[in-house]
Formats: sequence, C-alpha cells, structure tokens
Amino acid sequence: MDRLEAMSVFAAIVDGGSLSAAGRRLNVPLATVSRKLADLEAHLKTRLITRSTRRLELTDAGRDYLDACRQILEQVEEAERVASGAYAKVKGQLVVAAPIVFGRLHVVPVASAFLEAHAEVDVQLRLGDRNVNLIEEHVDVALRIGTLPDSGLVAMPVGAIRRVVCASPAYLDRFGTPRSLAELGTHRCITFDGLEAAGAWTFVRADGQKMRTAVRSRLTVSTAEAAIEAALLGLGLTRVLSYQVADALRDGRLVRVLADEEPPAVPASLIYPGQGRLPMKTRAFIDFAAGRLRERLSALDARDAGVVSGASTQARRRRQPGAR
Repeated sequence: MDRLEAMSVFAAIVDGGSLSAAGRRLNVPLATVSRKLADLEAHLKTRLITRSTRRLELTDAGRDYLDACRQILEQVEEAERVASGAYAKVKGQLVVAAPIVFGRLHVVPVASAFLEAHAEVDVQLRLGDRNVNLIEEHVDVALRIGTLPDSGLVAMPVGAIRRVVCASPAYLDRFGTPRSLAELGTHRCITFDGLEAAGAWTFVRADGQKMRTAVRSRLTVSTAEAAIEAALLGLGLTRVLSYQVADALRDGRLVRVLADEEPPAVPASLIYPGQGRLPMKTRAFIDFAAGRLRERLSALDARDAGVVSGASTQARRRRQPGAR
C-alpha cells in the first residue's frame, strides 16, 4: 500500500464530504477510493470514518490521523516545491479561487493575461460563492469580498465593492421610484437567498447603526444572475453587489435607487497564506493581478459615480407629474 497516496485519498474524502466527491476530485473511480480507505483502515487496525446512508463522520482516531496526514502531505509538497525549483522559477500549477460573477468578469481576463506572460504556469480557477479554506483546499490565492477576520492569511486590498438597489426603468415607470427606506415596504422586491434574510434588507446609517428594513419578496432566488435577470424583466427591485450590475447600469437597462442609503463599501482583497515562503508562481500572480484588478475596480467606481448622477436625474424626472 502506498501510504502517501492513501493519506491523500483519506484527506480528499474528508474535504469532499463523500467518497464519490473524493473520486471526482482525484479523478479516480469510486471503487478505488473505497478500497484505498479500507486498506488504510486495515493497515492502521482502526476505523477512521463512520459511514451512514446520509453522511460521513470522523472517528476520534480519524480526527487525530487527519491532522497528522495534513502535516505530512504539506511537508512532502513543500519538499517537492523546493526540489522542482518552485521558489526559484515561475512554474507549476496555480490554484485561484474567486466568487462566480467577479471571477467571470474580472479574474478570468487577468488570469488569461498572466498565462500569456508565463508559459510554464497553469491556472486552475475555482469559481464559487463560498469562502474556501485556502490551507485545507490547497488554494494558492483567493479573491475575497468583505471584511476579513483575524487569521494567518495576508490580505492585499484591490478595491471596494458596494451593495446597490436597482430596478428596470419599466418597473420604476409603473410603480414609481422609492425615495426613502420607508417606501421599500410598498415595492415588489427580488431577494437573494443566503445573502441576507428574504424578508428584510439591512442598511447602515451615517452613525454606523444598522437598520433592518422590511421588504416584500415576490421572488427569492439562489444566484445573483437570476435576481438580476428578474429585475431586467421588470419584476421588482433587487439588491446585489455593484460589479454584478455595472454593465446593466451603464447601459440604462437598470437604474440605481436609494444610493444615499447604501451601506459603506466593503473591501475586495487578494488573500494568500502568510506562513512560510511564497512559491514564485504565487508571488508573480499576486504582483501581476493586484494592479490590474485595482484598475478594473477603479474604473467601476468612476462609472458608478456617473451612474448615480444619471439615476438621480431620472428619479427627479419621474417624480414630476406626467413624467415618463
């Protein structure tokens, strides 16, 4: 039995939450994953994972062994990086994580340019709207939106993101433009499941105090794209991150409302592990991407300023009697 391979399979099972997920991650058949786990448990003469029809759980021995496995595998990977020249040359596979829409709009173009500049680097871009654990999931760099908790990670700010309320011109012509948070309760809204409670949106006053404003959710969706599409169809107001609707606002397909009530912008940062030396591929990507992402987000900020000004003019016109 190859014990390092068995350790890798065991860790992948835990990270993926199932044997089938581990098989997909490692690109090996489910039967192979099951056999290697069984061989490892037989070698150790103990059960590492308890199995049921619904979930897998680590035993006490499994938790201790997992910690040891991670340390050993990390040491082996570190030795391989040193031996392969990862600290002396920009080469190897780079794993980058980012939110889905931000990744598609901004990280993909930056990563493509980086690959053109570095022929010996391959990038695996993982797009998802959850915060990945960089260490456990072997991610080199991640783009994170929001205030970061204290941790062993290093954050390099690249810009700021706002949460904006918007609707289609057709909706605003039909139902009017809300001029205050108090008017939100009279409007149809499209909410994003998981971002905040479906029945209320949280705003922040000038003094920093949070305010929860009740909204009438006509439609609750699980992705920002679906919320934006419903807003474009004139269903109601929606609240998403500014970069997600930047093009629609610029083109006038959506109109930003209640801009004066928006909470403060939150930082967007490139984050990476702060312990140990960074491989050259990681350092090169951070240096390459940070400035380009700042430029892209700065352009969005400048565009937002123009959009808010234009939206305010449209809103004033809609408040005039008979205005269309």
